[in-house]
Amino acid sequence: MNNIAIRKKTKPQSQGGIINSTRSAAIAASTIIFSILLISFRPFHGRFEANEGGDIVNQLGFSALGVIAVICLFTLAKPHFLRALLSPGWILMCGFLLMSAFIAPDPMATIRTVVFTLIGMVCMFSIAGLLQDAEGFTKTITIVSGLVIVLSFIGVVILPDLATHGNDVIEPQNSYLWRGVFVHKNIAGPVMAAFAFAGIYLMRRGMVLRGLIIMITATIFVSQTGSKTTTALIPLAVIVIIFPALLGWRWLTFLTTLTTHIVLGLLTIGTILFKPLRDFMESMPIDATFTGRTSIWSFALDRLGMHPWTGFGFESFWLAPISVDAAFPYYLGWDVRTIVHGHNGYLDIAMTMGIPALICAVMVLIILPLFDYLHCKRTRENILLADFFLMVVFFCTLSAHLESFFFRRIDPAWLILMLATFGLRLCARVKIATRDP
Repeated sequence: MNNIAIRKKTKPQSQGGIINSTRSAAIAASTIIFSILLISFRPFHGRFEANEGGDIVNQLGFSALGVIAVICLFTLAKPHFLRALLSPGWILMCGFLLMSAFIAPDPMATIRTVVFTLIGMVCMFSIAGLLQDAEGFTKTITIVSGLVIVLSFIGVVILPDLATHGNDVIEPQNSYLWRGVFVHKNIAGPVMAAFAFAGIYLMRRGMVLRGLIIMITATIFVSQTGSKTTTALIPLAVIVIIFPALLGWRWLTFLTTLTTHIVLGLLTIGTILFKPLRDFMESMPIDATFTGRTSIWSFALDRLGMHPWTGFGFESFWLAPISVDAAFPYYLGWDVRTIVHGHNGYLDIAMTMGIPALICAVMVLIILPLFDYLHCKRTRENILLADFFLMVVFFCTLSAHLESFFFRRIDPAWLILMLATFGLRLCARVKIATRDP
């Protein structure tokens, strides 16, 4: 009898130990993968290639990280989490991405680029899949944000020539603006903004001091990147997402977010397509060219009609002869022959993948996450997580009207957006516990 009693007592303890070990391993794996993706294998390296897999260190490092992420996904993630994350929309979007590689002028080189984009997406999918419970995610986001913020501030103090743009001869307007461990201030800004939202999330979960420190330090860093757009979008995202959520008016967030996107789209690209909008913007006491961006958009839209359905191939418009070898556009305010992207993520998708791919991208990046937010399961942890993820989606997709980072290889801003869209899908389909037993 005693032997039987002992067996009955130790069996659940053994199972509990296995569960706790799996949970701890999943949290550790997601934290390590997330940290490496944001910091990269070459931190404080002021070249875009360093962050995009353009050297052997990153090629080998990120390839290995992708393999590790897949292994962790199939060994540590909960099966019903993985089923919830599968999305027909994202499968179709990946199809457009792969197709754009084969129509590029140099398909083999482009395929290698697409592979790194897919590696980044798989890694973020794995991080979402490895989410065990709210406390586990809290540990991950606290460690990752704290590590990146501390390293970035240390870099600014000890390595100012590397952690800032220094005396930037290529972009003199960026001289001495902060970029931290990242290769450019336009990457540092969105990531730090996401950390500011993470600080708010932590405070709402009861970790007030920890969240306040992360929010304040991240916001200070954003202010030193020199990006007025990023600085302005942080409080806007909080107002649009948090205030209606506190009142239980989640439908208002849905409508406000869509309306904001439509208005900003009309006031940016819309000014090129519709003269009344252009006249309206020029009558306002602001820079109606968005620092010369309208010149870039006009140049691109004039050529979109050549390949409206397929685009010019992934990353194959701005660096292709049609742009690089174009006659000097004297009628434009910016020499578009020297840029690497269109400073508008939506326009760049149309130029590289075609208009159908743009429609699909808008669905998976804006519309479907909003529906996921509306249908979020009504538990405290799901709601708090959904609010955090939607702030990130709102911020990133809005800033994409003036910047271009969609599908940009291992770009941290793109990866943060990926995690948020996957996270919202999870919040709408799976009940997230405070802590698994």
